[in-house]
Formats: sequence, structure tokens, C-alpha cells
Amino acid sequence: MSSLDKRGKDFENKFAHDQELEFKAVARRNKLLGLWAAEEMGLSGEDAQAYAKEVVKADFEEAGEEDVFRKVSGDFSAKGVDKSEHQIRRTMQELLVKAREQVANEG
Repeated sequence: MSSLDKRGKDFENKFAHDQELEFKAVARRNKLLGLWAAEEMGLSGEDAQAYAKEVVKADFEEAGEEDVFRKVSGDFSAKGVDKSEHQIRRTMQELLVKAREQVANEG
């Protein structure tokens, strides 16, 4: 294998690894978001864990994070929780930073 082929293969492997870490971080963010939202709605224990799983599943509806935002925002509206779009999106960003740190520290 030439050095150029090896560099290309190494780059592909790094890209795949980075994508896997980002997938894990987004999934972790969604779980953390679900737990935060559950607490805001007065859920705890198994109910909070179940809700967090629903938020994680919501991310598979479409590409991007809009499906997760709609899930949490809609549930807040239904439960009468007063959180603005800005507050929810800011929390999503803050939790993504936290999730990336957690995932990076695991491996």
C-alpha cells in the first residue's frame, strides 16, 4: 500500500470514528434533554426515564434536530410548561456540549 493510500485509509477511519462519536453525543444529548424536560413537566423516576427514551426515539423521524425540538416543545405545550423556543434550543445546545464531553471522556 502506498503512503498516499495509507493516508487516505487513515483519514476515512478517523472520519468514521468522528461520526460515530457525534452520533453517540447526539443520542446522549437527547437523553439528557428528555430527562430535563421530564423534570420540567413534573415527571420523575421510571416515568422520567421512559420520557427520555421517547425523546431519543423522536430523533429518528427525520434528519437534524427539529423532530426532537418539536417533541419537547409540543409536550411542554400540552402540559402547560412555559418555555420559549429560545430556552429549549439553548438547552439543547448546552446539553450537546455536555454530551460531547461525556462521550469524549468515555473513550
